Order: sequence, then C-alpha cells, then structure tokens
Amino acid sequence: MPYVLTVDQRASRRGPDRVGEALAELGTGVHPLLTFERTAGDEFQGVLGEPEAVVDVALRLVRLGGWSIGIGAGPVQHPLPSSTRAATGPAFLCARRAVDAAKQRPVRLAVRGSVPPDAADAQAVLSALAVLLGRRSEQAWEAIGLIDAGRTQAEAAAELGITRQAVGQRLAAASWELERELRPTAARLLARAAG
Repeated sequence: MPYVLTVDQRASRRGPDRVGEALAELGTGVHPLLTFERTAGDEFQGVLGEPEAVVDVALRLVRLGGWSIGIGAGPVQHPLPSSTRAATGPAFLCARRAVDAAKQRPVRLAVRGSVPPDAADAQAVLSALAVLLGRRSEQAWEAIGLIDAGRTQAEAAAELGITRQAVGQRLAAASWELERELRPTAARLLARAAG
C-alpha cells in the first residue's frame, strides 16, 4: 500500500526556500515509488511503498527542522504516472488533510489514513519520536551516527576521542534504544492505517 508525504516549509515567507535542501537529503538512501518533487511554492510531495521508509523519511525531515509533515496512508490510483504531481487517489487526499493538520500541531507532524484510529495511533508514536529526536544534543547525534553506520561503541569512542562509557551515556541520554523500539511500532501502525 502506498504512502503519500506532503511536506510544507514553515515560515517560508520569512526565510530562504529550503525545498532544494530537503529534496537533496531525500535523494540518498530513499527509494520512493514516485520521486519527491516540488508541487507548489515551498511544498513538496512523494510516494513511498513501505511504512518503514515513511518513518525514516519523516524522522529525517524532523531532524532537518522547519517542516510541516503530512502522511497519507491509503490507496492511490493505478497505474502510477511518471510524476508525483500527476498522481491521485485517497492517500493524496489524506496527505493534504494531514499536512493541514500538522500546521496546527506542536510537533508539526500528522497522519491521516483509510483507518482513522490506526492513523491516530501512528501519529501519536511518530510525534513521540519527533519529540525525542528534538531533544538530542549534537554530541548524541555524533555517537548515534557512528553506531548507525555499523561501528561498535568502542570504535565510536576511539573515533570521537572519548571513553566507551561516554558513548554509552550519550546513547542513553538520547534514548537511542527507545527510538529503535518505536520505529517498527510506528511502521506497523502506518501499515494498519493504510487499510
């Protein structure tokens, strides 16, 4: 089941256009069904096929900061066109409602889907993840980046010039284990929200 992300830059009239930066960030390591592309002004949209990819992209955008993120879970019209702008279907309508709702929420992220209770549950878990990521220090992000790249805590410590225990402390303070537990939970709830 496809997932549509509609993403709108916050406070775009008071700052530079950052859509190009976000599209460049999503151009690596993301395999969409329909490529992320600018749809209007400071907004862009893309279609993903897997709920795990949706979680990853949403959290990348949370980390970048400055975005209202709407996730629509549900069917899209087939066959898929070559451009995201030409695609239609209920998931696109859900994503539009979601980004509008996200603009009114403190964490600027919302989910709408074919199964509203499951969409609300997915939104709650993704919102908790967004809050968790927003509280991390740069030192924590450095340690997480190395661990996520496959380094052991000892290797990360050597690279950062700190003790292994300090790496462990950074990971604990960042609630890294909790993030690892919540990501698949969010993905399962997104799959249910799609129907």
